[in-house]
Amino acid sequence: MEEDKGALAQSVIDAVNEIASISGYRGTIKKQYCNLARRLKLLTPLFEEIKDSKESMPEGTIRALASLLGALSSAKELLRFGTEGSKIYVVLEREQIMNKYHEVTSQLEQALSGISYENLDISDEVKEQVELVLGQFRRAKGRVDSPDVELYEELLALYNQSSDTTSEPAVLRRLVEKLELMKIADLKQESLALHEMVCASGGDPGESIEKISMLLKKIKDFVQTENLDMDPPTGEKNVFPSSSGQSSVDNNQNTQVIPDDFRCPISLELMKDPVIVSTGQTYERSCIEKWLEAGHRTCPKTQQNLSSTTLTPNYVLRSLIAQWCEVNGIEPPKPPSSSRPTKTISTCFPAECAKIELLLRKLACGNPEEQRSAAGEIRLLAKRNADNRVAIAEAGAIPFLVRLLSTPDSRIQEHAVTALLNLSICDENKGNIVSSGAVPGIVLVLRTGSMEARENAAATLFSLSVVDEYKVTIGASGAIPPLVLLLNEGTQRGKKDAATALFNLCIYQGNKGKAVRAGIVPTLMQLLTEPEGSMVDEALAVLAILASHTEGRAAIGAAKAVPVLVEFIRVGSPRNKENAAAVLVHLCAGDQYHLLEAKEIGIMDPLVELAQNGTDRGKRKAAQLLERLSRFIEQQEEARAQAEAEAEVQVQSETEVEVQVQTETEVQVQVQADIEAGADTQPSELPLTANVVDNDN
Repeated sequence: MEEDKGALAQSVIDAVNEIASISGYRGTIKKQYCNLARRLKLLTPLFEEIKDSKESMPEGTIRALASLLGALSSAKELLRFGTEGSKIYVVLEREQIMNKYHEVTSQLEQALSGISYENLDISDEVKEQVELVLGQFRRAKGRVDSPDVELYEELLALYNQSSDTTSEPAVLRRLVEKLELMKIADLKQESLALHEMVCASGGDPGESIEKISMLLKKIKDFVQTENLDMDPPTGEKNVFPSSSGQSSVDNNQNTQVIPDDFRCPISLELMKDPVIVSTGQTYERSCIEKWLEAGHRTCPKTQQNLSSTTLTPNYVLRSLIAQWCEVNGIEPPKPPSSSRPTKTISTCFPAECAKIELLLRKLACGNPEEQRSAAGEIRLLAKRNADNRVAIAEAGAIPFLVRLLSTPDSRIQEHAVTALLNLSICDENKGNIVSSGAVPGIVLVLRTGSMEARENAAATLFSLSVVDEYKVTIGASGAIPPLVLLLNEGTQRGKKDAATALFNLCIYQGNKGKAVRAGIVPTLMQLLTEPEGSMVDEALAVLAILASHTEGRAAIGAAKAVPVLVEFIRVGSPRNKENAAAVLVHLCAGDQYHLLEAKEIGIMDPLVELAQNGTDRGKRKAAQLLERLSRFIEQQEEARAQAEAEAEVQVQSETEVEVQVQTETEVQVQVQADIEAGADTQPSELPLTANVVDNDN
């Protein structure tokens, strides 16, 4: 019994010490939670004396201590939420939180009241301290503190605000200051807190969590746009470093706002490894894996039941994120090395597997007719569904298809490269295709195949190039020149396939120079000026990528692109305006000639319009150009003023010289005249001299 008493008292002491170690409570509940933790800490001497007491403990006191231990567990959970939970939730659901606070306080007060101090060997000082704490608990149980109504109403107003309404910066700044969400670490912690709440909701997040998610997005956008205190904590890397690894004015002063489609619905962070669940929704792999590991079998966003837990990599979205990062001068996020890709397992029926085996034997037989037929069937099977793609690869079809890429039969070539394109949709197959030596064969088809085969070869290279290391491999294989050629002479579909492949490949800095040297810039300029304008979006996007490269800027400048770019800023679509402005930002960065050219063409008014009404990125690019133009105009005016001043000084100097020359000339003439006059009258002056002498006498 004594051992049980001591163990129980020690458990209570440990619980109080654990509570005492919790700190950093949310601002709106900080006062109440700090008071609760402080009062519990004051009880430590009581439990120490109970533990050390030699007196036997009454049964009622043991039950009271056990009840107190349960109440302390509830208090610990409450206080942990106060330091780790969502700050926005604390404001929105303050009434619910305070009800829980009063409930825990009441449990603690009842448990403490059940301890019979008279029957225990407790010092008078400790008894007085316990009575003091009990009194504080009783008063806190009935006290209702007035909430921060203004903060609550401002959050609700922000939530109810339509997406096309601009919030008052002063109101948003006050909100982020009160909520203490001004740093990256704060925003990240809030996102994690929201994620934990979603996981703990048992698949039914409810309206409150939906509100928090939307409010957090708006607050995060404001903090990043206004570039508040965005320094990352020690050991963390800013999510938006310069692509070169160095800080830049653009990165420091114009932090990018992440498009909604690029955020994970759970964490609200830029996705590094986006995957698709069976409902079609996309999540960050690590977030959805935690959700599934917690036992949930519903889609967090739609609440639909998941038909399977298979996670399919969303390569298209990953590529779009990488493209957006590249265009905005941001280092594309790399999937964490610890991420665990989900192994796709084939569920083909035995009959289908037998059919695939038969087709592989035909591929290997050497008969062109059978090879053509088998490659065509594999092409169709791989197009049909994911299970077929896995089964075909597992059966060993990829090496056979790679060998067929070099066949002189154009139809077999086309079937083989298209089959590889369809197989490359599957994550695991990409690595098998590249490791089987397919890239040189695909490039061969891109150079020499039929138009359809060339188009599908370009699409295959695009599919493979979503893996960063394969961008280097494909670029080194000589793929870029034939892609540029296809961009120039292909069908509409072929041009689009080539443009998307080139865009993806040129995300890697080392491929940009190769594309420029292959003549891509004149081809892009031609596409920009075609009457139908069907390739304008792709051409401007690729130009925006190339403009960040020295050779790219030189080629764009030499192609006399400024008038065309200014015209797109004036009358293009919102996306085209922002890309044209992005190209001009790079083009004008180191060459004032292009600034002068743009100014003379009349870029100022379209830029002002873009800065006011463009997309977020378009506004930033327009602001940068306007700032450079303003500095350029100031420099021109200063140079003009200096030239005028120097000219005035020159004129004044020349005038002074002329006056001096004239004076000297006049003096010389006068001297000469005096000399001549002196020679004529010298004899008549002698008597005058004599008279003067006489007068002196």
